[in-house]
Amino acid sequence: MSALNYHHLRYFHRVAHEGHLTRAAEQLHLSQSALSAQIRQLEDRLGVALFIRQGRRLVLTEAGEMALTHANAIFSAGDELLATLEHGQAASGIIRIGAVATLSRNFQMTFLEPLFSRTDTQVELRSGTLGALMRDLLELRLDVVLSNELPFAEHAPGLCVHTLNEQPIGLIGTPALTPPAKDLGRLLAETPLILPTGDGALRAGLEALFARLAITPRIAAEVDDMAMTRLLVRAGLGLAPIPPVVVRDELDTGVLHEAARLPNLFERFHALTVHRQYPHPLLTPLGLR
Repeated sequence: MSALNYHHLRYFHRVAHEGHLTRAAEQLHLSQSALSAQIRQLEDRLGVALFIRQGRRLVLTEAGEMALTHANAIFSAGDELLATLEHGQAASGIIRIGAVATLSRNFQMTFLEPLFSRTDTQVELRSGTLGALMRDLLELRLDVVLSNELPFAEHAPGLCVHTLNEQPIGLIGTPALTPPAKDLGRLLAETPLILPTGDGALRAGLEALFARLAITPRIAAEVDDMAMTRLLVRAGLGLAPIPPVVVRDELDTGVLHEAARLPNLFERFHALTVHRQYPHPLLTPLGLR
């Protein structure tokens, strides 16, 4: 199969926007017959008619509308490439952000507010595992990754780790599960717990705490998604070690209580970027480069 001729596509793009063969030919410095021949060659290549004539105007067919959508995207991407390489910054206002599934939604909203308040910016936000998001970041398919864990590749060439915040960890649950009289050891030993999965920093800190207090916890669930943890806590399944910022609204309204503050346990929030010759300009409002 022969490749698409992008000169033909450019001519089609101009005619489609003008809706008039003569005006498009003048702008392209071609004769009307030559331009008409180029359009016919594109139609032959695609196997469909792209225009129908209505009086003196050329009107797009359904196939022509589809072709124009793709042509707009192709030439817009070309313009962005030129602007990026010539001026050192992205021409579009699109920033692609990855966030690990265990990261607080409240924190994400607060951190990204400088972008959400802009009218010239489109935020593409994707959730996933840290490993998958890191691969996309290193291959430049993402502009920044937000995480509460550091990747094993934190010392990889070009990787930049920005520590944004640190929050204490509270033991959070419904009022029925947060009696005021119990000490921390009894609370952890006698109340069902909803714990983070894996071997991350928080889980390791919790295991060390259990060992110091010489207790065996009653584990109701192990969850690797903060939204699910929040739902299970609200349902009264158990207490969960959560930064209070994550459930700020529920704490303010009394739906959830903080039964205890866990000693020497913190959640750290990081933004991960890679060094680029052409940094994304929308990293600046976030305090990143």
